[in-house]
Amino acid sequence: MGIIDALILGLVQGLTEFLPISSSAHLRIVGEFLGSGEDPGAAFTAITQLGTETAVVVFFWRDITRIIGRWFRSLTGSVPRKDPDALMGWYIILGSIPIVILGLLFQDQIETTLRSLWIVAFTLIGFGIILGIADWLGRKTLTLDKLGWRHAVIFGFAQALALIPGVSRSGGTITAGLIMGYDRPSAARYSFLLAIPAVFGSGLFQLVKTATSTCEGGAAAGCAPEVFTGLETAAATGVAFVVALGVIAFFMNYISKRSFLPFVLYRVLLGGAIIVMLSTGVLQP
Repeated sequence: MGIIDALILGLVQGLTEFLPISSSAHLRIVGEFLGSGEDPGAAFTAITQLGTETAVVVFFWRDITRIIGRWFRSLTGSVPRKDPDALMGWYIILGSIPIVILGLLFQDQIETTLRSLWIVAFTLIGFGIILGIADWLGRKTLTLDKLGWRHAVIFGFAQALALIPGVSRSGGTITAGLIMGYDRPSAARYSFLLAIPAVFGSGLFQLVKTATSTCEGGAAAGCAPEVFTGLETAAATGVAFVVALGVIAFFMNYISKRSFLPFVLYRVLLGGAIIVMLSTGVLQP
């Protein structure tokens, strides 16, 4: 693959990261139709997510700096420990633990087995239907000032499901929020904030791992192929950042007025299309 393919995948990453349709699934699928038809890989996905997550930091800059500042001040006693922003800092830390532990435990499967397009197809459909049911039946009465440690843990495990391509990080956490009774904007806002530590941690880990890799011998020696160069990955990450800024603004405005039904239908149709293409040999799993 080359620079054009990398830029296309960066565009896809920026467009899909914050919509509940799974950016990792789209990178996996689109990669099959580009260049040599290779899977861009979990490392490329994680690194380009640094761009989209930087967009979250920019968009929610005031919230993030306020939460971090008051969390640190609560440690010294200059801010009450039960201050809402200080508690939010603790909830984000608590909610980040599941994805860190499970990501380390199942790293090999995440980078290999779980990237099968069969798994992607069925998770797109299955979790899309769950999102639709949650959006339909959820009370949508709670806001983030009602968040407690139990809900923070549930949000955290829901986010960890996104380790499986096709689930969607935002889709998983938003679905959990709707099931627990949170309104759409609150569930989405917390989903974006909760993703910051996990995505930056994963992306930086893969960045260091790629930069320091000494694997020799190619696929015959069990080494993962280098699909993109560092420059190509950096370019894709930059594109993902710019596009994601616009998508976040659109999405937060959209869900304040409308349901998730279009995303549910899209997931089901896309998953069904992948199954057809796999069954007919157009795609290889």
